[in-house]
Amino acid sequence: MPGSFSFLTGVSGSGKSSFLKLLYLDLLPTWGSLTLLGREVLNLSWRHKAKLRQSIGIFFQEFRLLSHLSVIENVALPLRMRGLDWERSRKQAQELLNWVGVDVEAADLYPSSLSGGEKQRFAVVRAVISRPKLLLADEPTGNVDDKSALKLMHLFEELHKIGTTVVVATHNKDLIVQFPHPSLHLNGEGRLSSSDPYI
Repeated sequence: MPGSFSFLTGVSGSGKSSFLKLLYLDLLPTWGSLTLLGREVLNLSWRHKAKLRQSIGIFFQEFRLLSHLSVIENVALPLRMRGLDWERSRKQAQELLNWVGVDVEAADLYPSSLSGGEKQRFAVVRAVISRPKLLLADEPTGNVDDKSALKLMHLFEELHKIGTTVVVATHNKDLIVQFPHPSLHLNGEGRLSSSDPYI
């Protein structure tokens, strides 16, 4: 539902990551239809799919940071792809990195020198920097400490307040209790159920 915030739950192997990849157009359904941000996507050209993807922020568990770019360049990349100049892109990236507790020196490091938790924070910031219409986050708090996890969740909450649809896949029941949003549950057969009767 547009403008909603939902948790995506299910046991390991139930298809949570695959479901998010379908929503990001990393995978396409083998049957049926898929409407995303008001567009039926199966018959879209690759150019239109690429354009649609610019409205989606995605965080995958494998981070997908580009090894030849520094942290700040990775985080600013979505803004650069939208045509924003480097100076303004870097400034916005640094402000958001500061907000999640990243110092200036760390922003110029390369992914190979980072811990898993650091990579995770940077990848999440890259996913949200362009204020996407749809944010998909696959276990975004899995490798970070509790304080950082709360900061990231509050960041998602702020995006949600300005109209972003948020889907967070998680095994963390404490997060679901602390942030009372509807849950979408995938069972082992790929069936989706909801705790919210309006979804």
